[in-house]
Amino acid sequence: MLSKLNNSMEVLEAAQSKQLYQKMLVQLKKDFELANVEFEISNEIKPSELKGKLHEKLYFLLMERFQDYLKLLYVIDVPENDVKKIKSIDVVDISAEVCFLVLKRVWTKVWFKNKYSA
Repeated sequence: MLSKLNNSMEVLEAAQSKQLYQKMLVQLKKDFELANVEFEISNEIKPSELKGKLHEKLYFLLMERFQDYLKLLYVIDVPENDVKKIKSIDVVDISAEVCFLVLKRVWTKVWFKNKYSA
């Protein structure tokens, strides 16, 4: 279930199909807050809008606030090896790949919490 996701929209569609999209939004907000990085999203945001907004935020952090970018990836617990596997040299493509990794990691957290909570 978790490993068969190939892009950001598949992750978000999986969250919606399992009715865990709202919990994913809560977790994403929590992770940004823990990293002390501002990221305003409403609870009514559509998955495609979320993907775009997250991609834009990651691009900004990568270009303008690299330390915050690293701190965010650490807090979310994005595997360093996965980030190193990104082949692109274009910052837009890199931020899109990192967006997928972030969403996949947040989805994994939410999925496991839902599956194994009492």
